[in-house]
Amino acid sequence: MSSGPWAKTAVPPAHSLACGDFPLISFPMGRTVVVLGGGISGLAASYYLSRAPCPPKVVLVEGSKRLGGWIRSIRGPDGAIFELGPRGIRPAGVLGAQTLLLVSELGLDSEVLPVRGDHPAAQNRFLYVGGALHPLPTGLRGLLRPSPPFSKPLFWAGLRDLTKPRGKEPDETVHSFTQRRLGPEVASLAMDSLCRGVFAGNSHELSIRSCFPSLFQAEQSHRSVILGLLLGAGQKPQPDSALIRQARAERWSQWSLRGGLEMLPQAFESHLTSSGVHVLRDQPVYGLSLQAEGHWKVCLGDSSLEADHVISAIPASELSKLLPADAAPLAHVLSTITAVSVAVVNLQYQGANLPVQVMMGGSWLHTLEASGCALSQELFLQQAQEAVATQLGLKEQPSHCLVHLHKNCIPQYTLGHWQKMESAMQFLAAQRLPLTLAGASYDGVAVNDCIESGRQAAVRILGTERNS
Repeated sequence: MSSGPWAKTAVPPAHSLACGDFPLISFPMGRTVVVLGGGISGLAASYYLSRAPCPPKVVLVEGSKRLGGWIRSIRGPDGAIFELGPRGIRPAGVLGAQTLLLVSELGLDSEVLPVRGDHPAAQNRFLYVGGALHPLPTGLRGLLRPSPPFSKPLFWAGLRDLTKPRGKEPDETVHSFTQRRLGPEVASLAMDSLCRGVFAGNSHELSIRSCFPSLFQAEQSHRSVILGLLLGAGQKPQPDSALIRQARAERWSQWSLRGGLEMLPQAFESHLTSSGVHVLRDQPVYGLSLQAEGHWKVCLGDSSLEADHVISAIPASELSKLLPADAAPLAHVLSTITAVSVAVVNLQYQGANLPVQVMMGGSWLHTLEASGCALSQELFLQQAQEAVATQLGLKEQPSHCLVHLHKNCIPQYTLGHWQKMESAMQFLAAQRLPLTLAGASYDGVAVNDCIESGRQAAVRILGTERNS
């Protein structure tokens, strides 16, 4: 890359002016960090930047009229909470504890609604196979006897894993990895369902290294998935708080908030505005250009921002369209990180204690689109009601329903995703670009992963400031 400024910048079709012709929004003296995207990753990055002992000036730019990204909660006519996106967060591991600590810092302890380990929802898991729901086996007894839909006790899958040699490939599809280590039934029944549930994706295409890094690392470190998960890599230090200790003592399987998970981004926003962070809504970004002095110019609809550093917490494919021509290698890599769409249908039935949420999408939606089928709300509602009637026995008409289609909401970490990430990081380092990537496109799609991605982005920038 040349040392001069990047001249080519994407601009909105309605304007013929160059990015530099737009009025420049200036901020007080000091380093300025612009965070692109007001989803949970961008909010977390802004939050951790604002809490630094000597925080930079932070500007959070969101293209829509609301913050929170895919996290959105709606209260129904009788007070029931409908989640249009994620409906629960897992407290397990270091990242789960980190999020619980964040909840306490934001003053939301009293709003937490946990699912304790002794709750039926935590103790019972089902697979829907062959037109019937099958409880997943639990405990030693469940592993030693046949449990439909599996034809053999899962003990044999574990024995297979303990006797198989370590894989030699740097990456593998989830299906191939699971079939090799645990057998074809576990691969086609359990892991395929897990991939659809977590990623709305195809286990024959998704990467084991990127989608389930703990399984990949377990084999690499201990030659066996089971041994690797049991022995682990040693105890990692975890944050501590009263809420974290409560979650461990009660063995929470997941948790939510009384007013819905959207209370979390709302609490973020309250903290940011009170901490002096500039929050710009309804401001789509149309281009990025790097000036001769090393500053970014962030082009908005009718104005621009100047930034010493940019954190991009928008989808990788969107960022690829904003980068200047000199960053074409990076833009190309980012453009290959695709995402799938998911329809969320919330149904409420008279007499039911909680609303029923049905999520459908991924390759199923692609198949429908390819066949020329219109993706209408009526279609999604019909499919959801049929599923609820068949699987849960709720055959009457719902008293209330909400249907939402989230376009390109879950990134797909396909085979070789780790190489894309290495390539992107090498380009950023080699060109010394003041740009940090964060969000679900890169290192995890769960809420905990996204929050950690934002936190790590802030940590890297603050570390750079200390070393400069």
